[in-house]
Amino acid sequence: DSLRLYELFVGPPELDSEWDERGIDGVYRFLNRFYNLVMSNKDLDVKETPELIKVRNKMIYDITSRLENFSLNTVISGFMEYNNKLIELAKKDGGVDKETIAAAVTLLAPFAPHLAEELWEKLGNKNTIAYESWPTINEDFLKDDAKTIVVMVNGKLRGKFQATPGADDNTLIEAAKTAEGVEKFLEGKTIVKSVVVKDKLVNFVVK
Repeated sequence: DSLRLYELFVGPPELDSEWDERGIDGVYRFLNRFYNLVMSNKDLDVKETPELIKVRNKMIYDITSRLENFSLNTVISGFMEYNNKLIELAKKDGGVDKETIAAAVTLLAPFAPHLAEELWEKLGNKNTIAYESWPTINEDFLKDDAKTIVVMVNGKLRGKFQATPGADDNTLIEAAKTAEGVEKFLEGKTIVKSVVVKDKLVNFVVK
């Protein structure tokens, strides 16, 4: 499994690469860290948090997209990145939920089949992971939690506020009027025009 991942990780398959055994050591360390992550969380009764759900869905999306684009070296680097994120969340939240752990093992299976098969069994599954369905994505969790909206008055920056991604123009305009630091620049003025750039800014033209 370490050799398989290293050959994928070393670079795009269509390009030449320089063989370096130290790279195999690095991949081997990653697999050990992944194994320890799964084993230390498999028996914990950890409830999924919004942050864990978001990381899980982003992990599935990123790995799937890179695989479909045949960018296999970035698939492996993606596993390493998300493994580090899950380790950090495990320390912060007291563990990682079972669904996230199962999804991570399933994603890794085509690339490290021997390790994934063993971990799948350790998770209490009777059937081989080779017949397990690919994890699905809930795209609602791919969106950012909030957008920072800049508020301008006559083209000059006067404040900022947080808004839900995709909020409609009227909602942004009303929120912008009461944003901290903005009200004093609108006081006693007539708003001639309100210009909204969705998820980015609101500009009031006043006189």
